[in-house]
Amino acid sequence: MNIINDTRSTLEKHMPLLVGLLAAWLAGRALKKMFWTAFGMYWALRATGVHF
Repeated sequence: MNIINDTRSTLEKHMPLLVGLLAAWLAGRALKKMFWTAFGMYWALRATGVHF
């Protein structure tokens, strides 16, 4: 008899998945922001003639 597993709430069962999804979402947002920042800096440097 697994009495301990039966008493766990649904939130406790799915907490690792929810935390993982939250971490992936935040990482995706950070990567998106870094990409657009780098893209904007590249075009700003290109427009001023300081491109590589």
